[in-house]
Amino acid sequence: QVQLVESGGGLVQAGGSLRVSCAASGRTFSMYAMGWFRQAPGKEREFVAGISQSGSNTGYIDSVKGRFTISRDNAKTTVYLQMSSLKPEDTAVYYCAASSLYYYTGDVSYDSSRYNYWGQGTQVTVSS
Repeated sequence: QVQLVESGGGLVQAGGSLRVSCAASGRTFSMYAMGWFRQAPGKEREFVAGISQSGSNTGYIDSVKGRFTISRDNAKTTVYLQMSSLKPEDTAVYYCAASSLYYYTGDVSYDSSRYNYWGQGTQVTVSS
């Protein structure tokens, strides 16, 4: 099992950058595929980015591709989402999730059944 804690959210101006982090407990972090998800008020939760256990495979939804970068440091048991050129429509609660059931190969569709551990979320607000 693993526990996930997000941090790094906050208020940023449009066009700015922000990095959110997800710290994981447990000695088996390197065995989990990791993903970032977000949910804005009144909208459905959506997949944002995913990364395979070793970090060799990554994937992004079209709206963030080229602006966001997902990475992981297995030694620190942490996954990151570096966000740049932020837009007001990026405003949402950002969640990280872990999967011990799935090897991430680049799929950008949302399938919550693939992820069996979730963090509490961190708020990201982009002002215009």
